[in-house]
Amino acid sequence: MPIFSVSAFRRVVRASAVYDVLMIAAFATPWSFALAHGQLSTLNQALGGAALPAFSALHILFACLLGSVVLVWSVLRIRDPQPRFGRYDAVACLLFALWMLWAWQQTGAPLLWLFLLPEAAWGVVQALPLRRQMPV
Repeated sequence: MPIFSVSAFRRVVRASAVYDVLMIAAFATPWSFALAHGQLSTLNQALGGAALPAFSALHILFACLLGSVVLVWSVLRIRDPQPRFGRYDAVACLLFALWMLWAWQQTGAPLLWLFLLPEAAWGVVQALPLRRQMPV
């Protein structure tokens, strides 16, 4: 099993945070989400799925709350990629992947795999052990 040095693990935590910013930024505002929703619906159809259902204002609110919280969490990890933040993020990633798997089972939306697999991978990588530091 890979064992990361603390400095290598900090790079993993930061990379995971950058990935999260790129993937979730469009979910931060109702206007950017409206554009993203249309693109995601088109992509789901291109992958063989159905068009995504229309969202009401309440659905958009929850999408934007999620986007806002994940953006703030990501900026924290970019600015201060502590190993303990990586451990918390591992749990969050695995929970997100679990709920995406549940949603896939309910809907069969192929689009979900494009989010689920990287999310699960980030969760597993950030759960790997760290090399103990030798006392000076």
